[in-house]
Amino acid sequence: MAEPSVEALVEALRRLPGVGVKSAQRMAFHLLQHDREGAQRIAFALQSAVANVRHCERCHTFTEMPVCSVCLDGTRDVRQLCVVETPADQAALERTGSYRGLYFVLMGRLSPLDGVGPEAIGAHALIERAGDGHTEEVIIATNFTAEGEATAHVLAEALRARGLRVTRLARGVPIGSELEYVDLGTIAHALSDRR
Repeated sequence: MAEPSVEALVEALRRLPGVGVKSAQRMAFHLLQHDREGAQRIAFALQSAVANVRHCERCHTFTEMPVCSVCLDGTRDVRQLCVVETPADQAALERTGSYRGLYFVLMGRLSPLDGVGPEAIGAHALIERAGDGHTEEVIIATNFTAEGEATAHVLAEALRARGLRVTRLARGVPIGSELEYVDLGTIAHALSDRR
C-alpha cells in the first residue's frame, strides 16, 4: 500500500496524455528516489506556468504577455493567417522555418459527439480576425483526422462565404518513402492534391 502522498503524485502524473498507472508509478518513484531536485524544478515550473501563462488576445496561443511574440513581430507577413488546432501544431510549423505569416490557434477541433461545436473552438473569433482587412489568405492546417477534416471544411465554408481566399495544408507521400509501403489513403490524397 503506497503512502497517500505517493498515490496523489501517481494520480497527478496519470493526467498526462499517454501515461498509465505503471508509467506514472515509474516516474513518481524515479523522482522520489533519484531526482528530488528535478521533482522540485518540475513542481516550480508547473506552478509558474499555471500562474503566468494565458492565451494571446490575437491568436489564442500560449503566452505570458497579453499579445504573443509572434503576433507582435513586425517582420511577419500579415497577409497570411495559418489556422492550427493547438500551440503544439503552431510550434511544429515554426520549427520548419518556412512559414512567416501569422497564426490563429483553435485550441481544439470540432467533435459533435463530444459536444464541441464551432463556438467552442473560437470560429467566430477566427472569422473576425481573418476579416481584419490585412488577411489575404487563410491557410487551414488542421490535422488530417476525421475531426480535423470536418473542422477544416466548416471553417473553409464560413471563411469563403466572407470572400476570403482559403487554402488547405497539402498532404501526400512523405519525403523519402517508397510508394509500396505508403498507405492507400495517403497515395489517393497525394494523387488528387498533385501540383
